[in-house]
Amino acid sequence: MRCPYCNDSSNHVIDSRDTREGQEIRRRRECGECGRRFTTRERVSLVAPKIIKRDERREEYSRAKLEQSIQKACVKRPVSENTIQRLVDGIERQLSESGEVEIRSDRLGDWTLQELIATDELAAARFASVFRDFDSAADYDAFFATLERARRHRKTEPNL
Repeated sequence: MRCPYCNDSSNHVIDSRDTREGQEIRRRRECGECGRRFTTRERVSLVAPKIIKRDERREEYSRAKLEQSIQKACVKRPVSENTIQRLVDGIERQLSESGEVEIRSDRLGDWTLQELIATDELAAARFASVFRDFDSAADYDAFFATLERARRHRKTEPNL
């Protein structure tokens, strides 16, 4: 690990802590050359499948891209950064557990949409408007009608 200030590689760990339910390790480091302190974060790197786009292009999976799209959907909504990170972690877990080498972007979008519906329905509507290419108010009406039907169905289902 190189110091971000002087680019020297001689540094040592002062403190280590698990963060985000053990999914990440935060390390506080001190540079042996300039003496400045900095923080690094380590996370397990999963081998994610390639994403097949609508036009059949293949693209490497990008956590940052997924995170950014979810954050845009959650702007001015009561969804914390921790909730967004857990949501992305869950979707990545699904990607990893799928065991597939390639996965269609529609499937990734559906997983994301389902997680957002469970988290915040208005954020889910924002995400769906881009993901499903809404072009009229009727598209929003249909989306919310589907949510309402699902909600009523859950209420009438017997608890097993």
